Amino acid sequence: MKGVAIPVIVVLAMIQFMANPGQAITCGQVDASLAPCVPYLTGGGNPAPACCDGVKNMKGMAATTADRRAACNCVKETANHYANLKDDAAQALPAKCGVQMNIPISRSTNCDIVN
Repeated sequence: MKGVAIPVIVVLAMIQFMANPGQAITCGQVDASLAPCVPYLTGGGNPAPACCDGVKNMKGMAATTADRRAACNCVKETANHYANLKDDAAQALPAKCGVQMNIPISRSTNCDIVN
């Protein structure tokens, strides 16, 4: 019986690793990255350098489709907390920061279609 227990434990550990290979991006990470962007997103103008650094950081963290969808949902949830968020500023943010990103910054995006 002892000889069977160790291989079973190893197989179970491998299955757990395959089912959860890494940690997904969290809303805390997304919020921290985009916090410097709030003045731009609510007031317009040009984003601060710290904001653009956060956009680049978020893009780097969202390497997989699952991460991009999670980040999209976080952005959407946070955007809904700011009644004065300017949608045009939000949509223009990645371009203003010189970042091509597949994560829309919007209150109304269907994040399930993000690649």
